[in-house]
Amino acid sequence: MRTKGLILALLVSSGLYMKAQQVDINGFVRNYTSVLYDNGDFNMLQNTLNLNFETIGDKVALKANPMIYLYGNDSIDFQMREIYLDFYFNSIDLRIGKQQVVWGKADGVFITDIVSPLNLSEFLLPDFDEIRVGVYAAKFDYYFGSSTIEAIWKPTYAGNQLPSSGSIWFKPPEMPAPATFDYSKDKIDANFENSEIYLKYSLSSSAIDFDVMGAYVWDQTASMHVDKEYGLNSFGNPTLTGLLITPEHHRLYVAGCSFTSTIKSFVLRGEAAYYNGKYFQSADPLVEGALTQKNYLHYVVGLDYGVGNLKLSTQFIQKYIMNYEDLIDEDELQNTMTFLARYDAMRETLHLELFSYVGLNYGDALIRPKVTYDFSDSFSILLGSNIFVGDNRGIFGRYNDNSMIYTKIKYNF
Repeated sequence: MRTKGLILALLVSSGLYMKAQQVDINGFVRNYTSVLYDNGDFNMLQNTLNLNFETIGDKVALKANPMIYLYGNDSIDFQMREIYLDFYFNSIDLRIGKQQVVWGKADGVFITDIVSPLNLSEFLLPDFDEIRVGVYAAKFDYYFGSSTIEAIWKPTYAGNQLPSSGSIWFKPPEMPAPATFDYSKDKIDANFENSEIYLKYSLSSSAIDFDVMGAYVWDQTASMHVDKEYGLNSFGNPTLTGLLITPEHHRLYVAGCSFTSTIKSFVLRGEAAYYNGKYFQSADPLVEGALTQKNYLHYVVGLDYGVGNLKLSTQFIQKYIMNYEDLIDEDELQNTMTFLARYDAMRETLHLELFSYVGLNYGDALIRPKVTYDFSDSFSILLGSNIFVGDNRGIFGRYNDNSMIYTKIKYNF
């Protein structure tokens, strides 16, 4: 309780100080409540306070974005999502500090958008401006004509945040023997040799927006190295007694591109990335070579169409593992589609939306209908549902017990 009070006191005092310094302060307060269809349990009871402090000068700007999540069990999660300085020069911008970086053209899928890792503790359900995790980085932008060169240096590693063992989103693989974990290699030391580098060239014109990127990074999800442990049975013969699993991150080379172009009333989007050096898990952890290193291609093609207050969008997404081997615990080709329909009514105060992921390999899906009503520019209420379809297979089918209905009540200031 003293920690909560200290955090709130610091936020209030810093807010008053920044207001005196003519700093723009905005944000929102939100209640988020969700109930599982399966058993009626409250999956989420969350109150959120989001604050943005910003000041912009001729040569320097500052942004700080603290965020507090208060849960129904009275636990509190304080995050400094972003805090950085911007420096402006002729044709050059420099941003230093903790920041979120958004790359790519795809909706709801991350292909070249790999600078900021993801908070996957609630799968893909949070708003996408919250699912990305801020990273400590130096970002350099150089502008010339209609082009931009962007270079990013991340001195410290930051990986995806995965569900905890008590979460409904935690789905560990079945093991043929008791498993223990050795986390000694899971941590990546902060030094120059372990830093990450990203580079992107962008062209913006009346005909097309086009990006080309490359990166030398760590895989944000650790590979599970498996060692077998043996003992002697009652007959004196060796027998498998357990598995020692060592999570370890490996380096990846990534090269990709993305584009957006308008053709009459349609917007055509595409994005692709080639990943070199990815380790894939075996379906059977007991076989030799339970990890195998392969390269893969991940791409998406999307089409958007809008007429009046109606917006329609669809995407085809494919992941292709090259030089495939049957022991890999993923399909050689993984095919997914997304569909979006959004309609704004009542002078754009009522918003009806349906967004869906559909896994084509196993017929599984995540269907997300929602209705939002804006009482004013500041106050809105959202009623939505997350419906998982499938038979325990595929990316979405394994969560078929996690379908839920939810509300979000939000006040912006």
